[in-house]
Amino acid sequence: MAGNPAARLGPAFALLGPTASGKSAVALKLAERLPIEIVSVDSALVYRGMDIGTAKPGAAERSRVPHHLIDLVDPDQSYSTGRWRSDAIRATVQVLERGRVPLLVGGTMLYYRALVAGLDVLPQADPDLRRELDAQAARRGWPALHAELEKVDPKSAHRIAPKDAQRIQRALEVWRLTGKPLSSLQGKSSQDLPFRLKAFALVPSDREALSRRIEERFDAMLRAGLVEEVRSLRGRFELTAGMASMRCVGYRQAWDFLEGRIGEKEMRDKALAATRQLAKRQLTWLRSFPDLPRLEPDSAFQRLLVLLDAAEIERS
Repeated sequence: MAGNPAARLGPAFALLGPTASGKSAVALKLAERLPIEIVSVDSALVYRGMDIGTAKPGAAERSRVPHHLIDLVDPDQSYSTGRWRSDAIRATVQVLERGRVPLLVGGTMLYYRALVAGLDVLPQADPDLRRELDAQAARRGWPALHAELEKVDPKSAHRIAPKDAQRIQRALEVWRLTGKPLSSLQGKSSQDLPFRLKAFALVPSDREALSRRIEERFDAMLRAGLVEEVRSLRGRFELTAGMASMRCVGYRQAWDFLEGRIGEKEMRDKALAATRQLAKRQLTWLRSFPDLPRLEPDSAFQRLLVLLDAAEIERS
């Protein structure tokens, strides 16, 4: 570490947590007191034009506090975990070199895992195979493909929900391309970071309160025009329901509503159920990182302020 210029500049911090747990609010509040720049750890925020359904920071927030890794690609383009890792490392080092405090904030746990553990030795995405899997899912349903995955890769199937289309597709893609289970290939690589990273998890103990926050936030998104946002994106880009951008929670249900497959009430109910399932999966991921200090949302600001301020004083 002594020979690493970026490490000598000071540590970076990460604030992880389930959706609607208040991560962004805590980060913005910290940025009022400390020279923080926020690096997004959110796979939905990379898409331009997807603002309402991702709870993307608005222009006012981004003018007050620099945000990185937001609005990188159009929703009809792909953006990989490997690309995010490279972009995140570069952005974090640049923040450190400016003498400021990088705070990585988000809930895409796969991104965080890739950042700290390195990238697994996995095959690149195969568009033709993905189209074939999408067609099979359209005929049989994703739960049927999940059952197929359970036969060839029970460890991955255990971690993946029967309707988690994106992760089922990737696990089956890896199996068909390599003949090896995804679970046997993960964790085979480790790459050191060019900076020290101290991470914290925002974990609400009151799950009912989190559920209410999810409901309130989604209803606010609907009032703000989420359906119209999806309608506009469909008009501007050549999108399909199978694209990663349109698989995001909220967008997937709005897509089905616009296709006439479900009504407005069912769209809302399905989106809320999917968001709660997402939060549950995020909490499961967080438990898999045993060394992460857990913080309650109500007390997180004060605890983090003390820790980050002490690091800033030490560095200066």
